[in-house]
Amino acid sequence: MLTLGLGACNDLDEYNPSNATADTVWSTPEGFVTVVNGAYSEQRSWYGKEDGEFMSETGTDLWFNSSKSTYAGQLTQYAGLTPLQGNPNRAAWTALWKSINLCNAGINRINEAGFTSAQDKNQREGELRFLRAFYYWHVVETWGGVMLRTEETKEPVVTATRSSVDDFYKLIISDLEFAAANLPVSWGNEYSRATNKAAMGFLARAYLSQAYYATGGDAQTYFTKARDMANSIITRKGELKVDLVPSYADLFNPANNKKQGRDGGEALYVVSNSTNPSLNIDDQGNRLFQVFQAPYNGRPGLEQSLAYGYENNRRLMPTLTLLDLYDATKDARYEASFQEVWLANKAYTWTAADARTFGKDASIVGKQLRVGDTALVVTKRALTNKNLRTYVVYDRNDVYLPNRTIRDGLNYVNLKKFFDPNRSAPNVQAGTNDVMVMRLAEMYLISAEAELQLGNKAAAATMINVLRTRAARKTPVNQTAAMQITAADVTLDFILDERAREFAGENIRWFDVKRMKGVRSSDDFVNYIKQRNPDINQVQPFHVLRPIRQEELNSLTNAAEFGQNPGY
Repeated sequence: MLTLGLGACNDLDEYNPSNATADTVWSTPEGFVTVVNGAYSEQRSWYGKEDGEFMSETGTDLWFNSSKSTYAGQLTQYAGLTPLQGNPNRAAWTALWKSINLCNAGINRINEAGFTSAQDKNQREGELRFLRAFYYWHVVETWGGVMLRTEETKEPVVTATRSSVDDFYKLIISDLEFAAANLPVSWGNEYSRATNKAAMGFLARAYLSQAYYATGGDAQTYFTKARDMANSIITRKGELKVDLVPSYADLFNPANNKKQGRDGGEALYVVSNSTNPSLNIDDQGNRLFQVFQAPYNGRPGLEQSLAYGYENNRRLMPTLTLLDLYDATKDARYEASFQEVWLANKAYTWTAADARTFGKDASIVGKQLRVGDTALVVTKRALTNKNLRTYVVYDRNDVYLPNRTIRDGLNYVNLKKFFDPNRSAPNVQAGTNDVMVMRLAEMYLISAEAELQLGNKAAAATMINVLRTRAARKTPVNQTAAMQITAADVTLDFILDERAREFAGENIRWFDVKRMKGVRSSDDFVNYIKQRNPDINQVQPFHVLRPIRQEELNSLTNAAEFGQNPGY
């Protein structure tokens, strides 16, 4: 490619006006921080973008394409997922390896960076090791045992050797242990840097993930380590400057978004975005507010607004399985996570044409909607007398068929967790919210899952009940007691359900289903998804791993030896 591209400009000379190279810039502590900062960058290709949601939430029991489209269908529906088809799977491969190479470069060169303070050096190395583990966790869980590189790539490499999943986790755990021992509790205003609590949180996740690949006593050892690490974070939450937000609704209130990653918030780790878009790595910022957006604009009494969101890039809608996981009469997480009601934001008088379009009785023609009146309801409940209501209504029977498949996907309940009303205008697509990658609530559920696997169901129930106490509706009747579970209720399926209720949309579901259903039995992975998301009918056992980019294999002289993942 270089030969072809430069054939017409043989006299081209490169000019580096600053004479800056990695060798010179990274030779001082002040310059070395640039490689550390750079190693964070590609997180934003995954967290805060639709690509990350497709990689980590879709193809599961919780989501399907809005409008029943085929957009990114290779991941959302397992339709035609191949080594040459299936972005963002292919794009994620490139972004993650770019990041890993930066981490390796920094770790390999830090001893020549001129640090005179051992603490400063270890903190910067802790950041790089945290990030390398972070990226490698995504690699090994997505593609399995591929190449495990710990040296900086400076020249083209045309051979590769596979490493085992166990080898990946040895490095991941070692890196996170170093990071946990050396990272500070807080970076102050630079709150989205890796901290002690972030490293401990990901270490608990890594121990739990590794436990499912292990057997016998080794599995029990890793479950114990996962439990103990999660419990340590919970016990030390005051020291680590992290805590559960008392109200789940407040946790996802956009006004509180920038508080969660700071000292005292619930997040263990965030990917931050500036409120000044020009300071972000790209012009997109956090676009999650678009991904789950339901249509509303143009309905009687409604027009596009900052409060209700930008709907031109709708991607995903909830399955009936997800909506039915919540008992909304008791569990406040449903109302805090989903929007069923839109209030009119412009005055409107019902016309005969609109009455026919929306299936209304002729008696509503001429009736008025004032600003603030109910204009649209999309609900998981079944309603009566819909044709007599003076607002547009879509209930569960309008959205889903009796066999729980989706009718047409044109209307659906709206996931509102990621609303961003702080953009400058309703049609601005670049959001400014931070992304909570991991939060304290996950530690309670990691502990519960490990306790279950260790045979301690009562202890598991205790941990789950902490979150269910927070989740309970407190008015008009306090439902805390009704939300409590007992040891007899605790199963892996119940924990998967509870993780869905707590973390819907938060970049984790595919990994959860793979861990609990796919690592030890890929048939269970397939059956679980098909039974709970009947619109997905092409998932196969080999889909517990994604395919390696064909371009990667084409570049290897030992491609046959390295091999593609099974099934592709």
